[in-house]
Amino acid sequence: MAAENAFNTILKTLEKPDGGEFGKYYCLPALNDPRIDKLPYCIKILLESAIRNCDEFQVKSKDVEKIIDWENTSPKQVEIPFMPARVLLQDATGVPAVVDLACMRDAMNKLGGDSNKINPLVPVDLVIDHSVQVDVARYENAVQANMELEFQRNKERFAFLKWGSNAFDNMLVFPPGSGIVHQVNLECLGRVVFNRNGMLYPDSVVGTDSHTTMINGLGVAGWGVGGIEAEAAMLGQPMSMVLPGVVGFKLLRKLRDGVTATDLVLTVTQMLRKHGVVGKFVEFYGEGMGELSLADRATIANMSPDYGATMGFFPVDHLTLQYLQLTGRSDETIAMIESYLRTNKMFVDYNEPQIEKVYSSYLELKLEDVEPCISGPKRPHDRVPLQEMKADWHACLDNRVGFKGFAIPKESQNKVAKFSFHGTPAELRHGDVVIAAITSCTNTSNPSVMLGAAVVAKKACELGLEVKPWIKTSLAPGSGVVTRYLQKSGLQKYLNQLGFHIVGYGCTTCIGNSGDIDESVASAISENDMVAAAVLSGNRNFEGRVHPLTRANYLASPPLVVAYSLAGTVDIDFEKEPIGKGKDGKEIFFRDIWPSSEEVANVVQSSVLPDMFKATYQAITKGNPMWNELSVPSSNLYAWDSTSTYIHKPPYFKDMTMSPPGLHGVKDAYCLLNFGDSITTDHVSPAGSIHKDSPAAKFLLEHGVDRRDFNSYGSRRGNDEVMARGTFANIRLVNKLLEGEVGPKTIHIPTGEKLSVYDAAMRYYTAGQDTIILAGAEYGSGSSRDWAAKGPMMLGIKAVIAKSFEQIHRSNLVGMGIIPLCFKPGDDADTLGLTGHERYTINLPNSVSEIRPGQDVTVATDTSKSFSCTVRFDTEVELAYFNHGGILQYVIRNLIGPKQ
Repeated sequence: MAAENAFNTILKTLEKPDGGEFGKYYCLPALNDPRIDKLPYCIKILLESAIRNCDEFQVKSKDVEKIIDWENTSPKQVEIPFMPARVLLQDATGVPAVVDLACMRDAMNKLGGDSNKINPLVPVDLVIDHSVQVDVARYENAVQANMELEFQRNKERFAFLKWGSNAFDNMLVFPPGSGIVHQVNLECLGRVVFNRNGMLYPDSVVGTDSHTTMINGLGVAGWGVGGIEAEAAMLGQPMSMVLPGVVGFKLLRKLRDGVTATDLVLTVTQMLRKHGVVGKFVEFYGEGMGELSLADRATIANMSPDYGATMGFFPVDHLTLQYLQLTGRSDETIAMIESYLRTNKMFVDYNEPQIEKVYSSYLELKLEDVEPCISGPKRPHDRVPLQEMKADWHACLDNRVGFKGFAIPKESQNKVAKFSFHGTPAELRHGDVVIAAITSCTNTSNPSVMLGAAVVAKKACELGLEVKPWIKTSLAPGSGVVTRYLQKSGLQKYLNQLGFHIVGYGCTTCIGNSGDIDESVASAISENDMVAAAVLSGNRNFEGRVHPLTRANYLASPPLVVAYSLAGTVDIDFEKEPIGKGKDGKEIFFRDIWPSSEEVANVVQSSVLPDMFKATYQAITKGNPMWNELSVPSSNLYAWDSTSTYIHKPPYFKDMTMSPPGLHGVKDAYCLLNFGDSITTDHVSPAGSIHKDSPAAKFLLEHGVDRRDFNSYGSRRGNDEVMARGTFANIRLVNKLLEGEVGPKTIHIPTGEKLSVYDAAMRYYTAGQDTIILAGAEYGSGSSRDWAAKGPMMLGIKAVIAKSFEQIHRSNLVGMGIIPLCFKPGDDADTLGLTGHERYTINLPNSVSEIRPGQDVTVATDTSKSFSCTVRFDTEVELAYFNHGGILQYVIRNLIGPKQ
């Protein structure tokens, strides 16, 4: 049972300078332990949480000692509990989280428990960023038109979330149109220091999107977890995590003129990918920190998942306080934050001597060495210096099909596809841009790159440059603040003139919501097998994600997105070739439209004002007419509609009893899919459009949904029937069982038939046959998706055997009762001679007491081959989840009765 906190002796009162008190807090210096001074700032946040929550039941004194002794314990992969200060949900992942909470209430009722116990115990911020489908782009009222379309498509989903905001306590819901969750978190929700019921403590957050890490730029520890982990955290369960190593990343000097924060983040991403930071924290420090705005820091922090780190952390300093002031936080709140962090030795003051921190490893970057660049054509860490882009593009055309290759024959590389665009003759070549999107994630919280793009647009318009009309251009700010400062600067009209009208406030092209491109363009690409390009300012460019017809996708700064839209192709050397011709027929070069850093800084200084943030977020709290008019029931339990294709009661708790099912292995399982490296959660559970010939499309048609109303997988995450059919439905899936064919199909081993993955899985499931997956390195990389684990579970998959896993996805698999196993170093399916046509048996011990985290087991096949694998249950808590059949079942049983 819980005991009194052993650390109450260091519970102090934080006094206000002018009398009175801010509140109580646990004082780290009062421990008088010299090891604490050397801890990275991000580890101090874990330490404070453990001390504050220490009850010798969920969090123990020995856990606190592990964290204090981080320098010695972190290399040993020790387990610690972590209780975040709050949970952040976005629309697409918030829906299944609320579905599961509603379903858990039903299960509690059925098992005789008090369903009101299913309630968030920590603050939950839910932002409906409503993943704007860019249907309407090139005209002034695009925002309103797209919003109306979104409400038509998603009214049921929005109403369900509005019901949840009323049914569950401690849940704050921001309505559609507020902005993207990460930017709202940065500009409004981030507390930096909490003052809850008179207790002061650092803000920390887990979110159901991997780019929750953007908040690290504000000095808030936060990272992405699976929806199922987030739900457990809401319900008061500590997160079990391996105490991470911390890479110290030293920044020196300052960026050169004309180099953007996007160029910097793509450089940092490549460096950290090369260094190897999976499962680690990265903490930035050094004299160069003073040269990076808070928005620049947030840009770098946002891409933590793309360089593989759990988070990229920027400790709080004077620039953090300035940003809090800029974004409308009160003077008293800022004073409290500074006083608490200084007192607890968690504030960086560059005017004082710095105590050298100890890090697990070190990197260093001179900011002056960063050069303009983009990344692609298929991965965010494949950085290409701008001056090398043309040569790199031609190498990609030549190279065999892969992350840097399209294998276009030499004789076809100069092919010209002629077509008619609304009666006007038009042409497409390999590398021509058909989508140019300033998107709402990595960059739109950064005024310097947003206003930089607007200055580029102004210069281009004044010189007479235009964007070809068949290029789908769009601008999706992360919040209404961006609109206010673009209008204040007087530059929005130039973006509009080039076709970059504001289309909405939410996830767009980066998540696959680019919408349809013109039919004539689509036909020209398909009929001529053209490698068309998309250029976007987001953080995700995995194959098949941005749009099914753009095989080349490049990440670039917002100003470069505008530049490439004007050039109309990625096959250009900006140094030597003109972008186009101006109104007087004169050739216009890149240098003619590119602004200086000083020019952009002056616009930022005059255009970005504190009142804009206050006005924007005051308006949000009042909702909007479409949201306010939604009528929802006031019942505690949700009234499920069995005919709904958006919200459906999942079968997770069917036949659940109070007795845990216990450990279980796998016997004579077939291989459903055999993968190589870098299978992402986009491959496992796509978020974009629902293909007309897919099992999900068939299901929707059978339920009376017209094709035009299919919406996206991301929008239908509240319906398990759709999402199960959408599992492994990515059109770019490469399954070795198909021997070279690309697409969402597999071979049903017993019959040799080629079937959709869903149909094959159901064939096995109906026959009572277990299935597994074979995979290479980095299985499950990319955005954290709860359905990337829920979907395989619903297909009957019992285990995944891979060379390595992305940490969040591995944890999610455990949470859904799927066994993650790693080949031993040097082994993989190919070296072991596995074809995927074998049957696999995995024997696990019979009880939790007989297995330990990271234990080796033997996998046997029916071809007399056997090999050793490591079972990736990384903590004792994960073993307990698996023993219960999943994390949600574990939570329910523990809320009803004594700990099992």
